[in-house]
Amino acid sequence: MKEITAVVLGGGRGTRLFPLTKDRSKAAVPFAGKYRMIDIPISNCINSEIRRIYVLTMYQSASLNSHIANTYRFDHFSTGFVGILAAEQTASGGTWFRGTADAVRQEWIHIGNYPSIHTLILSADHLYRMDYSELKDFHVDSGAAVTVAAYPVTREEAREVGVLKIDGAGRILDFVEKPESQDVIRQMETDTTLFGLSPEEAKRRPLLASMGIYLFDTPVLEELLKRDLAQTDFGRHIIPEAIRDLDVGAFCFKGYWTDIGTVRAFYEANMELVSHLPAFSLFDPLMPIYTHPRFLPGAKLNRASVECAVLCEGAIVDGAVVRDSILGVRARVRPGARIESSLVMGADFYQAGNSPGPLIGIGEGSHVRRAIIDKNSSIGRDVRLLNESRVEQYDDPEGQFYVRDGIIVVVKGSVIPDGFRF
Repeated sequence: MKEITAVVLGGGRGTRLFPLTKDRSKAAVPFAGKYRMIDIPISNCINSEIRRIYVLTMYQSASLNSHIANTYRFDHFSTGFVGILAAEQTASGGTWFRGTADAVRQEWIHIGNYPSIHTLILSADHLYRMDYSELKDFHVDSGAAVTVAAYPVTREEAREVGVLKIDGAGRILDFVEKPESQDVIRQMETDTTLFGLSPEEAKRRPLLASMGIYLFDTPVLEELLKRDLAQTDFGRHIIPEAIRDLDVGAFCFKGYWTDIGTVRAFYEANMELVSHLPAFSLFDPLMPIYTHPRFLPGAKLNRASVECAVLCEGAIVDGAVVRDSILGVRARVRPGARIESSLVMGADFYQAGNSPGPLIGIGEGSHVRRAIIDKNSSIGRDVRLLNESRVEQYDDPEGQFYVRDGIIVVVKGSVIPDGFRF
């Protein structure tokens, strides 16, 4: 594993996650109250004993850069690092990244400084826990030049991902990025019982989706990136190009995996964490998720009613009701408030009691349901954020909140005035 260089693609604009990406990159979006989305792939690398990790950034990367710099520091006796590579101009040129493959191509001058046998390409908008050593062993044993991690999905889910067609030996024969035609989807179906699914489950999930995880022999990746500078994306260009004249294998992942790159998927993945037995557990002592260490007190409950909830460090719930929700770091819920099926991200700082202006947190008597309240937001007294009209899409003229797929999203630092109703 010491001979693997991992590259995490964290520089995307993240338009599908807007407005959570209004002022930050997709990889920097807070997850589960205390983590950032970038923590998932980096933690998987650390747990897999990969210590050479690059994160590629471009779009509004200040908060992401700060988080990585303050979180991932290896000791003096290790050669490991988590390095940030941003889009830059050099003597030989350089532009904004035009796609995932173009980002790696432009930064190869740095990535190639550390010779490696394999290069692992990862995304920052998926939720899963994987030991990459199993992927590496499969790749080496199969003799493939490139290995793509795959996950069985339904026909409906196939429209949002890259889909693989394989032969009986697990070799990839074809790759289609986000197929729209039912005819194409049917042509890409495969027998997923070969990967351990029951006949009933294989019938329900007859397609293999690319997980956006690619393991290359490093010389192969370098050669593919040099072939054609117009090939800017791994899913649309590099992988189909490799399939044409190289041995490309499919590693079928049997654990939990989901794409959290949309508001609905992000919301549902967070809400799944408050269930009694979530499919993805944060309570794994062998493969933990790492994040920035904070020196904060435990959550404080004063005459509160809390059921099926995750409360992070420094949260204060005072005489309020919290149901099926996550309260992030330093979240503040005031007397008489009610939070249901919501993610309250909390705050970056504690507000002094005599601070002028709106109070950060959920105000007295307010009711919030099926919402994402971004950091440092102020929800006034007696506010109702319930979406009682069941609006699916809405943009507030003031830019304070949005509705996506019926989920209310309050923008970071917004102020919702007393008595507001939606």
